[in-house]
Amino acid sequence: MRKVTAGLFQSVDGVVESPHLWQFDAFDDGVGAAMDAVLQGVDTVLLGRTSYDEWSGYWPSAANDDEFGAFINPVRKLVASRTLRGPLAWENAEVIDGDLLDVVRALKAGDGGEIAVCGSISIVRQLLFAGLLDTLTLIVHPVVAGAGKRLFEPSDPTTRFRLVESQITPSGNAIVTYALRQD
Repeated sequence: MRKVTAGLFQSVDGVVESPHLWQFDAFDDGVGAAMDAVLQGVDTVLLGRTSYDEWSGYWPSAANDDEFGAFINPVRKLVASRTLRGPLAWENAEVIDGDLLDVVRALKAGDGGEIAVCGSISIVRQLLFAGLLDTLTLIVHPVVAGAGKRLFEPSDPTTRFRLVESQITPSGNAIVTYALRQD
């Protein structure tokens, strides 16, 4: 069975939206190495429409020596959207045909490498609360972002996790990986 993973940059106050606005001075080699480790074995990426729109406007023309660009451009990208229609211009990107949860269940049951949710807060939430997300990695930067969308909302159900892995980087980022607790 294939694993579904997600990783998000987060501020100390829980903001996960627009990390490029607040993470820049704490992004260090430890974060880069953790990102590389998370992406090892990934052969399919899930994106929401907003992430697709932002990333497809930047990554296809990014410098050839950028490690993330070298990963994200050729990898298979499945885009969850109610408004986008295919075919999509970005290499190996396609709109998901059908219900997101059904598609992810079928992907998990099939052959292949890991499936990673990149960005896409809504997809992370949907898969987490449907029990389809195997691990969630939060890269917590030592900053209060103030405004912005948070991963969890006051109306969310009580949900317990178990710690899979943790580390602190030289710039003070806490990288924590959780799985849903099964008890």
